[in-house]
Amino acid sequence: MNSSPTSRPELPWLRAFSFTIFGTSVLVASYFPLFYAKLGFSNSQIGLLYALGPMISLIANLFWSVASDKYRTIKKIMILLLIGQIIMSALLSVSTQFSVIIAVITMYYFFYYPAFPLSDTIAINAAKRHNKHFLTVRIFGSIGYAFFALFIGYVLSMIGSSRTMWVAIGIAAIALFITCFIKDQDSPVAKMDMSGIWGILKQKELLWFFGCVFSLAIAVRMNDAFLTVTLNQLGASEKLIGWSQLASSLSEIPIFILLSLYGEKIKELPLLVFASLIFAARFFLVSAADSAGAIIAIQLMHSLSFGVFYVTSIRMLTRLIPDHYRATGMALFTIAWSSASGLLSGTFGGILFERFGRHDFYLVAMGFALLAGVGFASRYLHRGPRLRATGADVSPAANAKAGEEIR
Repeated sequence: MNSSPTSRPELPWLRAFSFTIFGTSVLVASYFPLFYAKLGFSNSQIGLLYALGPMISLIANLFWSVASDKYRTIKKIMILLLIGQIIMSALLSVSTQFSVIIAVITMYYFFYYPAFPLSDTIAINAAKRHNKHFLTVRIFGSIGYAFFALFIGYVLSMIGSSRTMWVAIGIAAIALFITCFIKDQDSPVAKMDMSGIWGILKQKELLWFFGCVFSLAIAVRMNDAFLTVTLNQLGASEKLIGWSQLASSLSEIPIFILLSLYGEKIKELPLLVFASLIFAARFFLVSAADSAGAIIAIQLMHSLSFGVFYVTSIRMLTRLIPDHYRATGMALFTIAWSSASGLLSGTFGGILFERFGRHDFYLVAMGFALLAGVGFASRYLHRGPRLRATGADVSPAANAKAGEEIR
């Protein structure tokens, strides 16, 4: 445990950084689609712009991971990422043509996505050095997400969605300032071990798990891409959209705490079936909702859907995968949950939303969630959980290695 006087401020600065960096996550997830809509882009175009992020994240995470390993620094890489975000946000603020925005947003995503696994890595290592629980740092990210969800909504309601990118510049600039006070670390981000993929793919239990996760992820990413567009169509202001994000982000915190304390008493597959069914019910209710206020109320189901799924899926994954394949398994999980599903749901979902409307769009999302639930249930009923004890670490610190892209 490092307890020297000069090291004591490290955790408060990391908490401040975690709090701030999630403001950019709020913007990308909730207000970028609204920004595109204000520019007059169609739903299929918005879906394509959303799908670019997961595709670019595959390349960006690998590139910056290699750079972090080669130059033995995380802080300097983080500074470069934040400067890149600021520059790309400035270019986006003056761009209106779809072709230009595609090029610029591609570069923005290149600097945006790797910031989260890097920040998790710094926080995990610092928490270990100070003999603290990782949750003491990571929970400030959830609090920051809730704060910025509401704060950004109020700001944009006053200055207009056309100035979304100026808010992005401001948040990234604050994060850049805080980064200057963070202690550098030479621990690289865990990378995918290509030699371990075959060993993982031979496990039928794990393949079934990834297939169900992918089905559920398509539904979730469809909702992520078009929730703010749906709220806007129902007459919600930026301020009200902020309240919807606040409701979902705050609701997940007590579930995380409860499952960390008592979740081990319940088998994983029944919990995953439960989460899938709650997701399905949530999407069905959104399809039938006739007001923005109703959708905000439905957002409270985020705790029982995403909250239960997140904690339980990482817990199951750490038990199914041996320690020496852990980085590979986490990388494959991220591809299934965020990258591949985001690419498919963005392109497919945009066309679906534009041609058939919100009602049918969310019914299709409900169908994918139900399919995942049936998959988890059939595996449990047919063979049982069959979770192999590996002595895996299922602490929040291990969970965080799945990356922020899971949100």
